[in-house]
Amino acid sequence: MIRKQTRRTFIKRMMGSFLAVLGLSSGGYFYANRIEPSLLEINELEMKHSLIPKGFEGLRVIQFSDTHIGFQYNLAEFKRLVNKINDLKPDIILFTGDLMDAPNKYTKINELVSILKSLHAPLGKYCIFGNHDHGGYGSEIYRNIMESTNFKVLLNMSVKIRKDGSTIYLIGIDDAMLGNPDLPLALKNVPRSSFKILLSHAPDLAESAAQYPIQWQISGHSHGGQVKLPFLGALIMPPFAQKYPEGLYTIKGSYPLNLYVNRGIGTTRLPFRFMAKPELTIYTLKSI
Repeated sequence: MIRKQTRRTFIKRMMGSFLAVLGLSSGGYFYANRIEPSLLEINELEMKHSLIPKGFEGLRVIQFSDTHIGFQYNLAEFKRLVNKINDLKPDIILFTGDLMDAPNKYTKINELVSILKSLHAPLGKYCIFGNHDHGGYGSEIYRNIMESTNFKVLLNMSVKIRKDGSTIYLIGIDDAMLGNPDLPLALKNVPRSSFKILLSHAPDLAESAAQYPIQWQISGHSHGGQVKLPFLGALIMPPFAQKYPEGLYTIKGSYPLNLYVNRGIGTTRLPFRFMAKPELTIYTLKSI
């Protein structure tokens, strides 16, 4: 069982991180505030499994996450990101939460909707809730934006993806901090023998997911620690992203589970990234 971190503990950690950032040289401060947040890294990996149908061999899935639009990240930057995603020609686009930093305070929704509509993927666009999507009474704002831009919102539910007579399933659960994730409900009516990709904003739910026949989980939320220092590692570790902050993991449970944690695009709380570049992830499906 994952223990929820108190707000006071989290804020104390954030303040400690802020003081650590202030301890950097002026050059380091400028780099972390202005340079690294714009250094987009594109990571590619093969999503391998024997349950992947041959008809899905070579399918390209792009994940982006944690844009936090309205904090440090603006619409001009987001439009460039969307153009980059389209240039990569994904078959499926997945967004794993935290679109706006404060949905109920964001005033450029019409422009945001227009940009999101321009994302193209022949097999669909899918998303889940992050904690910021719920925060500040933003749940319906986020849902309305995503549904109006042809994203399918996976809220404790599944969707079947069909290609060349074969199927795989996307499973989406609610956010762990401010929502109510219900994995058994999301898996209802999903064939046990099918290949499944779970979208969970919170990476640390992977240990619970490994108790079910799910093959891959993709997550965000952690920002890769957002600020990392040599010998100290990640300083900003939000609740439910403390065990698995970034990259690829193999989770042991009742069923083997592959977990990939994307570092996200934007920043929150503190306008810095240090040794935690923003990331797009491209998955290429491969049957083994």
